[in-house]
Amino acid sequence: MVDFLSRTVLIGVGATALLDLWAVLLQRLFKVPAPNWGLVGRWFCHLTNAHVFHDDIALARAYPFERAVGWIGHYAIGIVYAGVLLVFTRPDWASAPTLSPALAMGIITVGAGWFLLQPGMGAGVAASKRPNAKQIRVLNIAGHVVFGFGLYGSALLVR
Repeated sequence: MVDFLSRTVLIGVGATALLDLWAVLLQRLFKVPAPNWGLVGRWFCHLTNAHVFHDDIALARAYPFERAVGWIGHYAIGIVYAGVLLVFTRPDWASAPTLSPALAMGIITVGAGWFLLQPGMGAGVAASKRPNAKQIRVLNIAGHVVFGFGLYGSALLVR
């Protein structure tokens, strides 16, 4: 169990860190705005009151330390996704990782953003309420593919 937990944390943190590096690259090279982890943290904080869906999370009541909550939540979710990958792959996958399950997990996780986080923050399903919805969707898919590569690469480093 300790081995499973340590691999889960290391793989999840590694994959999430690669996703964050991808966001920095996009910001520096293409001026794509960085994710606003403060607003994500605000959404997480509102979940404690069972308030999942907002018209606009930016207009919702602010919480102290919401940016830290957003960053912690972001990495916690990456760790959970790594754990799910380890549970649903063959028992020795972490010892001999292959790319396809990691990429599949990365792509599958786009759904959580499109069908829970974005509607919850007021952006609509798959950012449908945003004027640049197609761009957001492409960036979401690309980011989660990068996350999938991060799961694979981190598993290779951890094995």
